[in-house]
Amino acid sequence: MLVSISLLGFGNVGRGVARVLLEKKNFFKRKYGIEFKVVSISDSTATIWDEGGIDLKEALMVKENFGALKYWGSDYEIYHLSPIEVAEEVESDVFIDVTTANPEAYKWHMEAFRQGRHVVTSNKPPLVFYYTQLAQEAAMRGVNYRFEATVMAGTPIITLLQESLKGDEVISIEGIFNGTTTFILSEMEKGLTFEEALKKAQSLGIAEANPDVDIKGFDAAYKATILHDVAFEPISFKKVKIRGIDEIKPENIANAQKNDNVIRLIAKIERKNVIVEPKKVSKNSILAVYGTSNVAVIRSDLAGEIILKGSGAGVKETASAVVSDIIKAVKKE
Repeated sequence: MLVSISLLGFGNVGRGVARVLLEKKNFFKRKYGIEFKVVSISDSTATIWDEGGIDLKEALMVKENFGALKYWGSDYEIYHLSPIEVAEEVESDVFIDVTTANPEAYKWHMEAFRQGRHVVTSNKPPLVFYYTQLAQEAAMRGVNYRFEATVMAGTPIITLLQESLKGDEVISIEGIFNGTTTFILSEMEKGLTFEEALKKAQSLGIAEANPDVDIKGFDAAYKATILHDVAFEPISFKKVKIRGIDEIKPENIANAQKNDNVIRLIAKIERKNVIVEPKKVSKNSILAVYGTSNVAVIRSDLAGEIILKGSGAGVKETASAVVSDIIKAVKKE
């Protein structure tokens, strides 16, 4: 089976996906009988489009050496297409969106569905704000909508909820879904102030230059909302209660430590109720993770308590989820 791909976003995750497709092509052919052909790659400067397939090794070299696809030489024609034009015009089986958070991306996904393309994404806002419309459009068009990479990177919590608990009713999900806040709180436990811990996270690339989406709890709330939509039913983001870690002081950390507790940004998800807030948990709790780890505790009526723990970020981990979703989409699992 030859599968054509349109790749939107060629930052760290996009390049990670390209490397996996390049380096494991023999594995995919042997195990699944699938060959991948990337027919377009888009970054913020240009789209490279060739129906015969793009040389991924060369694409990676151009991006990493020159910083932008617009500087590619004469091997391929360079186009200046908007994301929605890519979704509409580039003939592909799978439209992959690994751009950074952008609510407007739901329009790209909808257009890809209208063109009969499967969509695989790591982009959270479309699912947070337009889950029902997107799911209905994909179902109506008979195509797959896959978004494992939106929550817990390569740890397959979406797949577990969608496919492995079909006879179960989920009672609750509790977890830590933002590695940046865990890192900051872990560093504060070592004696750093909030500002010092944030600067360290930024210097290591764990926190963005503008860290508000993480420290104010929005990233964790986005992920918790997606989990609620999958496990229960769509919920309005306006109903999600959010409190971040930006007001946590060293004395709060010290008071927790006196009682063998740590503070973590915890999401609690129950039917029609999502809360994201800093909470004290015992150092012996499964929720007492460190570094950038994520953890989820799923409780259901039949399976009982299921614990998932893994990296909540990382290029390889996120690429793992994206590539897995591509295979599931084309095999129509």
